Amino acid sequence: MKAHTVSKIRGIIAGKLVQGMDDTKIYFGAYRIKQIKHKNTILFTNKRIVNWKSLEEFFPLVLATEWNYKENEIPDNVTVIYVANSEHAYWTFIHYYRSLFDIPVVAITGTSGKTTTKEMIKHILSFDHKVTATNLTSNSRTAYLQYLLKMEEDTEAAIFETAVGAPGDVLKAGEYFKPTIGIITNIGAHHLNYCKTLEGYIAAKGEMVDIIDPTGVLIINGDDINTRKINVKRFSGKIVKVGKKRNCHFKAMNIHYRNDGMQFSVQHKNKNYQVFVPGFGEHQVYNALYAIAAVYEMGVSVTDAAKRLRSFIKYEKQLQVLEGINGSLILDDTWSLTTTSLQAALKVLNEVGAEKKKIAIIGTITDLGSWGYIIHKEAGSIVYQNGVDLLITIGFHAKIIADHAVELGLKSPVYKFNNGTLAYNLLKEIVDDETIILIKGDMYSQTIKELAFKLRNKPT
Repeated sequence: MKAHTVSKIRGIIAGKLVQGMDDTKIYFGAYRIKQIKHKNTILFTNKRIVNWKSLEEFFPLVLATEWNYKENEIPDNVTVIYVANSEHAYWTFIHYYRSLFDIPVVAITGTSGKTTTKEMIKHILSFDHKVTATNLTSNSRTAYLQYLLKMEEDTEAAIFETAVGAPGDVLKAGEYFKPTIGIITNIGAHHLNYCKTLEGYIAAKGEMVDIIDPTGVLIINGDDINTRKINVKRFSGKIVKVGKKRNCHFKAMNIHYRNDGMQFSVQHKNKNYQVFVPGFGEHQVYNALYAIAAVYEMGVSVTDAAKRLRSFIKYEKQLQVLEGINGSLILDDTWSLTTTSLQAALKVLNEVGAEKKKIAIIGTITDLGSWGYIIHKEAGSIVYQNGVDLLITIGFHAKIIADHAVELGLKSPVYKFNNGTLAYNLLKEIVDDETIILIKGDMYSQTIKELAFKLRNKPT
């Protein structure tokens, strides 16, 4: 963060110096003790600290608190600022700090594609801008403060993921980041354990409309059915649609699979631009469209954005193509699992493996609560609609996927396992160099991760 003195912050939060010196410098912030990772951190807390010894390595420390500590109760290397209400002081400081930056700030939400879109925007801008962004997929509410404070003197643009675990999450992100550009990638069915219904989940994603600067830009998927259910009329700024439909401002056409990527053209303002983006699948085309639309609003031409995207490096385990056991081809897509990403992965499996025997291994979809049965049945429908030559599910709830696909008429062989060992033993016997295997699961599933590792490494 931009360095501040205790005196400066006291003035901002209307605090009284109880102990320490006004010229002490502050470089970091925290609102929980476990967030303190460095010296010269200011901690906003309404809790009384007793175990100072555990914090000694981070001294000098600054405390903004409403507690009236007794004399000699606080170590000498701790500066204390008394405030009437620590939470109010915290938010006063947050709003002040965000106001220091008159730069483009992008917030991204959606069921899938958030991380890739964020990384594409960061990649394009980094050619000639100093950019800060959320790290990998770390987008929890507890990390928002640290990401905000990563904006420093030379920061020229910021890109933040704003995930939805529950209603209000995007609104909370808006209190920190106050984005000038908002992106909703797509809306499937996820996190229904807290959002309760698909409508509740759509509304939670739709909170993006309420956190963008009223003079800013909202970028949405013009082809996505659920996104169209959001009331965007309450947004007074500019709305940009991307997709394949004719009314999209950035329209993708002539989409083709090429070596390790997608080739397509983008139509924008009656001009066509050729784009290649590393990574297979139409979903990758949409990610590129979001990124191109966002950087265009920041002054980067479509031509320059397209040139820079050619050198984009996609993450591992996002439909990563690898050589596997017995000469087979592996599509490792163990980054995440939603019905939206499953649909995209199966399309890639059918395109890349058009001349091969196609095997799909699918794990359990998490964070569904009471919706688990219904969403796993929906996944079964997706499998049936796309078709595979052999289906393997792993996990108790994943069996629902297999059962429903069979109910709908899937004629291919189906295996339902509770662990990866049985699946691996089967695959060792039946795959060869004419086989392509999609393994699709959640990054938090140890079973799926271990199986993917074994499949992508030849046995000795």
